[in-house]
Amino acid sequence: MTVKERYSKVLELFASAMPVAETELHYENPFQLLVAVILSAQCTDKRVNLITPALFEAYPTPQALAAATQEEIFEYIRSCSYPNNKSRSLSGMARRLVEDFGGEVPSDLDSLTSLPGVGRKTANVILSVIFDRPTMAVDTHVFRVSERIGLTTGSKTPLATEKALVKYIPEELIPKAHHWLILHGRYVCKARRPDCLNCFLTSVCRFYSKNG
Repeated sequence: MTVKERYSKVLELFASAMPVAETELHYENPFQLLVAVILSAQCTDKRVNLITPALFEAYPTPQALAAATQEEIFEYIRSCSYPNNKSRSLSGMARRLVEDFGGEVPSDLDSLTSLPGVGRKTANVILSVIFDRPTMAVDTHVFRVSERIGLTTGSKTPLATEKALVKYIPEELIPKAHHWLILHGRYVCKARRPDCLNCFLTSVCRFYSKNG
C-alpha cells in the first residue's frame, strides 16, 4: 500500500465512522476557546470543562481577565494541572490581547504565538476550530496515532508530524482530520493499550498488520 493509498483509505474510514468530529472543549466564543485550550495542556478536556464555567462567569471578557491578578485566577483553576504556570499564562495572554489586539483573538499564527501560553499547537487549534484554516495541531494523541496507523514514519517531532499530515490530507479535510485523530487516540488507539478489537482502521493500520 502506498502512502497516498493509506491516507485515502484512512480518511474514508474516518468519514464513515465519525461523520461528526469536533472539539470536546466547551466554549461560546474565540476568547473562551483560547482560554480552554491553554488550560488543556497536559490536562483532560473533561477537567477543563469542569473548571471553565466559573472562570468564564467571573471573567467573561479579555478585559475582565486582564484586570484579575494571577492569584485570583489561580483560585479558579487550582484543580487543573500546573495551575501556577497557567494562571500566569492566562493573565499575560489577556493583557496582551487587550493591549495589542483590541481584545480580539488574532487570526494568524505569528500573532497567536506571540501571546503568553500559546505555542504552535494551541495556535493551530484556534486557527482550525475558529477560523477554519487548514492547520494541524499535533498533540500526543495525533503524534501517536499517526505513527501507529502508518500516516507518518519515524517522525521525531510534532512539527515533522504536522508537515507530513498536511502534505497528504486534502486542505478541506484537515480541520476535521485533526479531531478524528485526537478522538481516535483518546478513546480507541490509547497509549498503553490500543483497543484494536473495536477499531475500524485495522484493515489499513500498520501497527495492527504487524501485531494484530
